[in-house]
Amino acid sequence: GDESFSLSMFVHRKSVKKGFDFTLMVAGESGLGKSTLVNSLFLTDLYKDRKLLNAEERITQTVEITKHTVDIEEKGVKLKLTIVDTPGFGDAVNNTECWKSVADYIDQQFEQYFRDESGLNRKNIQDNRVHCCLYFISPFGHGLRPLDVEFMKALHEKVNIVPVLAKADTLTPSEIEKKKIKMREEIELCGIKIYQFPDCDSDEDEEFKQQDLALKESIPFAVIGSNIVVEAKGKKVRGRQYPWGIVEVENAAHCDFVKLRNMLVRTHMQDLKDVTRETHYENYRAQCIQSMTRMVVKERNRNKLTRESGTDFPIPVVPGAGDSETEKLIREKDEEVRSHTVLHKVQFQRSTNNTTQLLTTQIKKQQMIVTKLLQVLL
Repeated sequence: GDESFSLSMFVHRKSVKKGFDFTLMVAGESGLGKSTLVNSLFLTDLYKDRKLLNAEERITQTVEITKHTVDIEEKGVKLKLTIVDTPGFGDAVNNTECWKSVADYIDQQFEQYFRDESGLNRKNIQDNRVHCCLYFISPFGHGLRPLDVEFMKALHEKVNIVPVLAKADTLTPSEIEKKKIKMREEIELCGIKIYQFPDCDSDEDEEFKQQDLALKESIPFAVIGSNIVVEAKGKKVRGRQYPWGIVEVENAAHCDFVKLRNMLVRTHMQDLKDVTRETHYENYRAQCIQSMTRMVVKERNRNKLTRESGTDFPIPVVPGAGDSETEKLIREKDEEVRSHTVLHKVQFQRSTNNTTQLLTTQIKKQQMIVTKLLQVLL
C-alpha cells in the first residue's frame, strides 16, 4: 500500500480489532469539485448514482444532506468512513442562512448521541457526530467571500473546520501562496475558529517540528481532485492533462492533496475526534443540561411540587427548542416518571403493611403459647 496512506501508524491493538469510525463533512459553494476530491481522497466512487442537476434545478433545489459510508482497510486496520455531503450553496438568489440546515444536522447528531448516552444501552452507542468539516473556498475570488465568513462562523463552535482552497490547478504556485496568506489573515481578522493543530512538544525531533510547521502553513490546503489515471514520464499517476503538461494530484509540489489526506487519516484523526468529544460535544451537552434544568425548575414551580429525588430530568432537549410538541413530550415523560414513583411508593407501602400484619399475627400466636404454658405451670 501507499506509505502516505498508512493507517497503522497510530493504532492501538484494541482499536484495531474494533476498527475506527470517522465522520467527515464536506461543505461549500457548488462547482468547487467537492465530490471529486472526496472520491480521490478515499479512492472510491461514492457518487456514482447521483443525478447531475441542470442550472434551473440547482437554483430551486433545497439543501438536502446525504450520507455515504465506505469501509476502508489498510494493513489490517478497518476504518468505517462516513461522508456527509451538503449540496453546494451559492447558486440560489437568496443564500441567507444557507448554513442553517448544516448546523441543524450537526446538532441532531449531538442530540442523538446525548439521548443514547442518557439511555440504558450505553455500551453500543453508534457515534455519528461530525468529526471534521472540509470547507471549500473558491479560487476565483480575492479571498474569503461574505458567505464563507458567515458559514464558517455559524459552524465553528460546533465542528472542526478545515478550510481547503478548491481547484488549485486554476492558480499558479505564487498565486496559491498569496491567497493562502490572505485567507489566513482574514480568518484571524474575522474571528473564525478553524481547527487548530495541536502544538508540538519541545522534545519532539526537528524533522517532526518542520512537518508540523509545514502543515500549519498549508492552511487552507490547496487541493486538486482527479480519479483519472494519466501517464507522466512513463509513470501512471492520478491527475489532469492540460495542453502545457500534467497536474499530478499526489505530487506535493503541485498541491496539498497528500498533506490533507495524511492529516485526516493518519496523523490527526484521533485529535479531531478528541476535540469533537471534549470541546464541541461537551459545549452542546452543557447547554442541554442547563436547558433541561431550567425546564425542570419551571415545571416544579408551576406545579408547586417538592420531589424527593432530584434526578427526574425530562428527556434531553436541543438548546433553543421550546416548541409545544417538545413541551408536551416533556410533560408526558414527567407524568410517566411521577406515576412510576407513586406506584413504587404504593407497592412499597403495601409490602410494608403485609409484613407488619404478618409479624403482628406471629407475635399474637407466641403470646398465646406463652400464656398457655404459664397456665399449665401455675
